[in-house]
Amino acid sequence: MTSAGHVIALCGGVGGAKLAFGLTRLLDPEGLSLIVNTGDDFEHLGLTICPDLDTVTYTLAGLADRERGWGLAGETWNFMAQLRKLGGEHWFNLGDKDLALHVERTQRLAAGQSLSQVTAGVTAALGLRHAIVPMSDQPVRTIVDTIDGPLPFQHYFVREQCRPVARGISFAGAEQSVPSPAFTAALGRQDVAAVIICPSNPYLSIDPILAIPGVADALARLDAPVVAVSPIIGGRALKGPAAKLLAELGGLSGVTAVAAHYAGLVDGLVIDESDACEADRLRETGIAALVAPSVMTSDDDRIRLARDTLAFATGLTRRELRRA
Repeated sequence: MTSAGHVIALCGGVGGAKLAFGLTRLLDPEGLSLIVNTGDDFEHLGLTICPDLDTVTYTLAGLADRERGWGLAGETWNFMAQLRKLGGEHWFNLGDKDLALHVERTQRLAAGQSLSQVTAGVTAALGLRHAIVPMSDQPVRTIVDTIDGPLPFQHYFVREQCRPVARGISFAGAEQSVPSPAFTAALGRQDVAAVIICPSNPYLSIDPILAIPGVADALARLDAPVVAVSPIIGGRALKGPAAKLLAELGGLSGVTAVAAHYAGLVDGLVIDESDACEADRLRETGIAALVAPSVMTSDDDRIRLARDTLAFATGLTRRELRRA
């Protein structure tokens, strides 16, 4: 592991968690801040559910179900079966083992702990050395405006399976939120070497983080380069509705859509070998491009992509790129 300068990584769920895993294998705990989206959080069955925080936590702890990409390996579903039998609300699956985390989190929050404190306690109990940092301790809730009306994120994503056409996205509570203490501390460091935007959905996983007042300005003030890893590979998203939303809300497709969405924020974009033909076009727009294998099916893949991304990011000079 190394800690030459500090790295801030912004991430969402499945794709972000995979790259986060690779980064934790290369960087010391003191050299990495993992900032996780909480716009997906919601209250369900009286419990506070934090899907992205949990996916990152389970992935780093080696507990995640690698086939599904979310939840715990070896999970059972007796609770959901009984809930369904009783006529309860069963559109959002909660595994029997996973349920324990939601109950514990809800109790700790009710007792007055912040989301940061609860997350730190959970990750410590699971033996994690790298801190997993909620983007904010105040509730921020992603709302997808569809042709059928506004939908809370989990209703759009899980209950409706992303079928409705999206017209816009908003973040309820963002204006009243502030970055979590650890996020604020990371943004104020003088030794930030790079900011890495993990291959997470730009609209649903990264934009909620950027919607917190002061975050975008703080990133712009950093001398460190900002590099994103494209969640679009060969014109499609491996998980989730990223490609669909980029087309519906941005009118573009492929890595071009990702670059356009992050224009003015990123200095470089990591794209998969299947999109190598787009590299020159990206460079013409002033965004540096790295072509690298970016499908992460194994731990070695995750570490390799993290290593490539770190080398690419730390080899850029942000101020020179932004003045060009």
